[in-house]
Amino acid sequence: MRPSLTGLAFALALPALLAQAAPARADSALELYYERAVMSAAGARCNLFAPDLAAALAIAQIQARNTALRAGTASTDLDSALARANMRAATAACQGADVQTAARRVRQAFKAYAGLSAMTFPGETGDWRAVRTQTVVNSAWRLSQGARVGQDRMVFGLAGRNGQEFVTAVAAFADGQTPYAARLVLRDPARAPTPYIANLGISSAPLYARLPPASGARVILADAREPAELTLLPTGAPEATAFRFPAASAAAVAALDPREAIAVDFVFAGPSGERVRRAFFEVGDFSAGLAFLRAGRR
Repeated sequence: MRPSLTGLAFALALPALLAQAAPARADSALELYYERAVMSAAGARCNLFAPDLAAALAIAQIQARNTALRAGTASTDLDSALARANMRAATAACQGADVQTAARRVRQAFKAYAGLSAMTFPGETGDWRAVRTQTVVNSAWRLSQGARVGQDRMVFGLAGRNGQEFVTAVAAFADGQTPYAARLVLRDPARAPTPYIANLGISSAPLYARLPPASGARVILADAREPAELTLLPTGAPEATAFRFPAASAAAVAALDPREAIAVDFVFAGPSGERVRRAFFEVGDFSAGLAFLRAGRR
């Protein structure tokens, strides 16, 4: 028997569960996803929540799905759970005691979440840091993850100012070399419908093993290069180079499985042709971080 709406765990602790990163068993992770999906669907059907709270529930649902995938839940099971959640929400009595009690608890829990200006979404190997605060003069990282290859330091994510955001990669190389181009490499769902990590069957594979082979990859070229602003420099770097990618790159990353990796190839001119230095980033909760930023605009 499914729990009542008043028994949904996240209704009592929305902010804490939004930041949840602890490993979860597949069955409990699936149940958490189901519960969040029920509440989100019931809220939409019964018009229970203001847009900002509804957006928070959507973020919680995304993060629960990601957690379940990392716990080993099959995507088909998640799809089935979502269908069941929608069916259950469709039959809930909007003015019933269970629904109204659950809605009050969600609203109470949301008060702390609504005041957040920043949030960290932990991953297995790298975290996404999301910052809602807008800057006017200098660019700042809105959603970012750092990487290090030897003494070289990189940051990838969304950077911007005054309401504008750009998919950006910033790199500082210890030998002082400057790349002339950069390429974002990620799985192409049209050529490789399933995540390469799932094919490997290894949830804890290193990031380089989570990127598909060239036959299943998509390459997105940076369309701008410039010296990085001081506010975008990797920690400890005195200077760096910033590359800007097409805006659609954010949606392409967000559509990936959280267990996957993406790579940024920094391209240098060499005596015998181009040389490439590659940095890997974990997809993780990029989609949840993106939704967190969008919710802050409402």
